[in-house]
Amino acid sequence: MARRFIDISVALKGGIASDPPHMLPEIEYHDHHMTAPRLAQEFGISVDQLPEGQFAAREVVRITTHSGTHLDSPYHFFSRMNERTVPGGEPSWRIDEVPLDWCFQPGVKLDFRHFPDGYVATPEDVQAELQRIGHTLKPLEIVVVNTRAASRYGQDDFIHSGCGVGKAATLWMLEQGVRVTGIDGWSWDAPFSLTKKKVQETGDASLIWEGHRAGREIGYCHMEKLTNLESLPPDGFMISCFPVKVHRGSAGWTRAVAIIEE
Repeated sequence: MARRFIDISVALKGGIASDPPHMLPEIEYHDHHMTAPRLAQEFGISVDQLPEGQFAAREVVRITTHSGTHLDSPYHFFSRMNERTVPGGEPSWRIDEVPLDWCFQPGVKLDFRHFPDGYVATPEDVQAELQRIGHTLKPLEIVVVNTRAASRYGQDDFIHSGCGVGKAATLWMLEQGVRVTGIDGWSWDAPFSLTKKKVQETGDASLIWEGHRAGREIGYCHMEKLTNLESLPPDGFMISCFPVKVHRGSAGWTRAVAIIEE
């Protein structure tokens, strides 16, 4: 049986609007000629003794663990998790403590591209979409949410685009046994700029980061800045999203991939 691999990760790239200004990644490219003089000096030879005067290409990168497509650990959301099942909760897992079996599981796609920017998805929205695609969630399935945000990746309005998933909807999925979710927007929650307006209008600070905060009650992980989700079927595929093992990190970069058996 053949396998088809669909890349659902964005490229880590400098010079585009992928994050708020204070979080933008910086990548400095050193080509083969730029690195040759230092190597030649180290070995006591001249640059022209190297093949065509070349050595090694490399990049110097300044990023956060939340740059590019990444997997957030429960520690990112709050210092405690599993308050529903453990009295007083327990210390939230860092990214190097997340179970690897969470990161390679069957995937399910929810198509929420029709929701307006800033909309907060509810349990009823999730249930209606699952009914539309004829799928019942199973424990450890990875749920990815397709919004319009991916179409704006790298544009000035990217971080303001797409809907988010609310606390109630997130908890409903976690109650079904889901432990990893993902979205193609900058955040699992609705864009901050649009949530800010609601908070200012209502004075309700609990609206801030409400989907993330679901992890206080039931520990889970989610991916952000996915892409190409429109290429996926509603279900019938696997997702691989193993994070880079950052010691005590709140997140790890992942080359998230969907795998379809054909």
